[in-house]
Amino acid sequence: MSKVSGLHISYPATKSFYLLCAFHSGMFKIGFVKLGNIATSTAIDLSLDEIAERSDIEFKIVSFGPKMTKKEGEAAAELLAWKPQLVVISSPNAATAGPTTARELFKDVPTIVISDGPTKKEARDALTAEGFGYIILPMDPLIGAKREFLDPAEMALFNSDALKVLAACGAIRLVQEELDSAMAGIAAGEAKLPAILATPEKCAERMRFGNPYARAKAVGALYMAQTVAGIDAAACFRLKELEAIALAAAAGHEVMRAAARLADESRELEKANDSVSRRPHARTGEIMSKKGLLEKPEKV
Repeated sequence: MSKVSGLHISYPATKSFYLLCAFHSGMFKIGFVKLGNIATSTAIDLSLDEIAERSDIEFKIVSFGPKMTKKEGEAAAELLAWKPQLVVISSPNAATAGPTTARELFKDVPTIVISDGPTKKEARDALTAEGFGYIILPMDPLIGAKREFLDPAEMALFNSDALKVLAACGAIRLVQEELDSAMAGIAAGEAKLPAILATPEKCAERMRFGNPYARAKAVGALYMAQTVAGIDAAACFRLKELEAIALAAAAGHEVMRAAARLADESRELEKANDSVSRRPHARTGEIMSKKGLLEKPEKV
């Protein structure tokens, strides 16, 4: 049996057998399938071993760059031969062909889907019914992906701003902590997979802010990031004239830039109080904690 957000889901015998075999591999094996790009994808694996010293975990990543069609979803099958104990599939809009096809490949393996706001309630319900975990991040916004506006430099700048908001304001930590928790559950013999629709408040809570003004700024930055998705959606899918497209996409990117500055302000307030919450991993994988810069991290 697997426990997902309070619901018990029966795994098929094939999944139980698969997990039993995987435990004989030594270190915990976590596989990542990256289809298309959300900002979280760029840091998701690194957040589990931030100084490359964990002795309890192995990684394998299958990435298809910006592509996320059914063809790429099918090609993710190469990860199966490695026999991961947990698979994480990250992509925009988890209901599209590539991510949907990839999930079918891993239905007998504990799998967590990480995606953005367009993953609607019906899709989340389907993920739960099929035994998949999920973390949906509406604050990881759609980029202004129109040739009338976007070039490689603008793409990189947008993603760096988005990642700053997600990291400083708690979304990356939420993902990291939930993946660590899922791995611990699987290692103990029970796959406890998250079923989370993240909110700005839930993300900011994970950063354990000491200064309430810093927390308020973080929540504000995350709400701004959510707004970006709506602005850029108009540019990408609804507007038809060059001027309207370019102005809407530029406006979305300006809001993302402003959100990144607000996230910076939030962290600077915490630094001024010497109250930045740091949660490094021990060599053996446990999460450690410290607040003061000159304190030594202690196991939680």
